[in-house]
Amino acid sequence: YTILSKVHSDRNVYPSAGVLFVHVLEREYFKGEFPPYPKPGEISNDPITFNTNLMGYPDRPGWLRYIQRTPYSDGVLYGSPTVENVGKPTIIEITAYNRRTFETARHNLIINIMSAEDFPLPYQAEFFIRNMNVEEMLASEVLGDFLGAVKNVWQPERLNAINITSALDRGGRVPLPINDMKEGVYVMVGADVPFSSCLREVENPQNQLRCSQEMEPVITCDKKFRTQFHIDWCKISLVDNTKQVSTFQEVIRGEGVLPDGGEYKPPSDTLKSRDYYSDFLITLAVPSAIALVLFLILAYIMCCRREGVEKRNMQTPDIQLVHHSAIQKSTKELRDMSKNREIAWPLSTLPVFHPVTGEIVPPLHTDSYDNTSMPLMQTQQ
Repeated sequence: YTILSKVHSDRNVYPSAGVLFVHVLEREYFKGEFPPYPKPGEISNDPITFNTNLMGYPDRPGWLRYIQRTPYSDGVLYGSPTVENVGKPTIIEITAYNRRTFETARHNLIINIMSAEDFPLPYQAEFFIRNMNVEEMLASEVLGDFLGAVKNVWQPERLNAINITSALDRGGRVPLPINDMKEGVYVMVGADVPFSSCLREVENPQNQLRCSQEMEPVITCDKKFRTQFHIDWCKISLVDNTKQVSTFQEVIRGEGVLPDGGEYKPPSDTLKSRDYYSDFLITLAVPSAIALVLFLILAYIMCCRREGVEKRNMQTPDIQLVHHSAIQKSTKELRDMSKNREIAWPLSTLPVFHPVTGEIVPPLHTDSYDNTSMPLMQTQQ
């Protein structure tokens, strides 16, 4: 069901199309590629990370994924090869980075995808395991235990692990770092026999109702998984490829099909030219003429309809004109007086007593005082 291999230089592996492929990048192997630890007697535990890409390209093929949790854990390449790549060697460049010495080591992994005789298996089931991370599920012993439990429930003759996907790749949220919570994984398996009655229990109306109410459905075979795997039965997916309807269907004429209208006849090349002069006049000349008429009417009202000063005075009472004239003369006289500031200020505007003690003081002499800057009332000190 899976292919596990060590890391070696230019290693050839032969996975099968449609079957889960797992390749472990072991840190212990790459430690020999880097200089020894500086202090003798101490065990080397350098942080090592890996970069994987298709030769000549910056990323991996679409079916191949890579995961490494920390620089102190092994890296894992995993995925399900496709039928389109059968017979085409896929060269993966593996570059190891030593984070202590900043040195690198490169190896090539040649993946030769083989065609599987029993692929595709017609009956496929996808389980969601809540208490596992993807790197934990990829371990051979854990995946073997899960397939053993599925085989005990399903009873197939052939059972293959098709693919493993992290819940984060399906839009899941990163779990909180409490109570050792896991992100969850989706495991797809395929078999050659129909689904067992235990797996079909998820489709019961009672269990569907419980799932809609976010309650745990009642599955009789759940106890065979519960000891090690916590399966979310509401997210199980059962696919029967034997009942898949072919996408190609012959077109049958009848209702909804348009009748044959004959061949398409494009318009003739000898079309008559159209004169757009009238359109131009309607679009520009007419609005301009209307605007000009409105401008002339406004100019006539503003300029030619003025009554004039004489007509206004004739219609104004004499007493109002006298008052207006007196105000204008007074205003003019005040303005003329404000222009002449060289004259001495009257003594009545000067203080004749001390502002604080109240004692009588003589007025300031105008001869030694700047009349132009003297205020009408002195501010108190």
